[in-house]
Amino acid sequence: MRVVSAIFSRSSIRLRLTLLYGGLFLLAGTALLGLTYGLVRANFSVPAQVAVRTSTVGGVMVVSPGAPPTGTKEQVIPNGLAVPPDAVVKAYVRGVEAAAYRQLLMWSGLALAVMAMVSLWLGWVVAGRVLRPLQSVTAAAKRLSGQNLHRERIAMAGPQNELKELADTFDDMLQRLDTAFSSQRRFVANASHELRTPLAIVRTEVDVGLADPGTSAAELRAMAERVRTATERSERLIEGLLTLAHSEREPRTREPVDLAETAADALVHARPQANGFALRVSQVLGGAPVSGDRALLERMVANLVENAVRHNRQDGWIEVDTGVRDRGAELRVASSGAPVPPDEVEALFEPFHRLGRARTGSDRGVGLGLSIVRSVATAHGGSVVARALADGGLEVTVTLPRMPTPYPAPALASAR
Repeated sequence: MRVVSAIFSRSSIRLRLTLLYGGLFLLAGTALLGLTYGLVRANFSVPAQVAVRTSTVGGVMVVSPGAPPTGTKEQVIPNGLAVPPDAVVKAYVRGVEAAAYRQLLMWSGLALAVMAMVSLWLGWVVAGRVLRPLQSVTAAAKRLSGQNLHRERIAMAGPQNELKELADTFDDMLQRLDTAFSSQRRFVANASHELRTPLAIVRTEVDVGLADPGTSAAELRAMAERVRTATERSERLIEGLLTLAHSEREPRTREPVDLAETAADALVHARPQANGFALRVSQVLGGAPVSGDRALLERMVANLVENAVRHNRQDGWIEVDTGVRDRGAELRVASSGAPVPPDEVEALFEPFHRLGRARTGSDRGVGLGLSIVRSVATAHGGSVVARALADGGLEVTVTLPRMPTPYPAPALASAR
């Protein structure tokens, strides 16, 4: 039994389906044969008691069913067959019955065996046709690589059924993988470019300083400051990359976080820079309880506030609102600034993308702020929606699932 089970477990799905079809047919045929045999045996015999009449014609006794005529002898035979009272005739009739039953079983069994073989062959053919779409999926998966991911599709034709749904789902998965691979390639190229720029600055400054033995202390100091600026930029970039990579995973630990308190803290830290632009800050911080990774959520809120301040204009404005809506806990950050084309709003969430200048160094950041915002929101089961304002600037709304048991916002958030 174990050997048969091991062989069956290692066999192909087509062989399993064939054996399953054949076994089911054999089981159903056996049941049908038994039912037919029972019905024939139950209805072949003569009823339990039959009245017969006998007469003699030319010296031969004749037996016929029915009531005997007047003056004749009536015999009632209880063995199920009206026969003359002769033991030889009774035995002969029983033999005929037994032979008929044996012929019925033999020919029915032979027909069942032949049909079982035919059913196995048909099962093998049908299983092959049923599994052909799966073979197409397997062949497509074997042909996949990073070079042909954008063009390799199954594109199964035919009626809408489970196999076509599987093929369409596989094609959708390939499309998502292609998008992810393309995004990863752009990310690597952009990160390499961003890291190359400050490193080139550092190397140039060092080479210039080493090439001139008579460099003064003031020139060396200026060179050191430029090197430090380039190093700080590299540190911000690396920190942003690490945060982005960490935010793309689902949080391992969750704790209660109020977006109102987090937004208030972010506004406090951004206040000096906001005062430098003479920005008008408006805040309506209602309780917005969520659950998640506190560090990532604080980074998400801080990025929104810092972007609103960094990409603003002189004498501009900022609005920061938090609260609970029908869809969950919301955080809205709107600000004035340069006009944003509506068709470029979605591209702002791509890593290293900046309005009007992609993959170009800037003193306004490395272009990872909104990418981190979207990644953190998605990892926490939320969403981000951005909208370009008519007078310039951007409005970003983050929606996260509410905590099952809300708690009141801390008084600190309202006071600030």
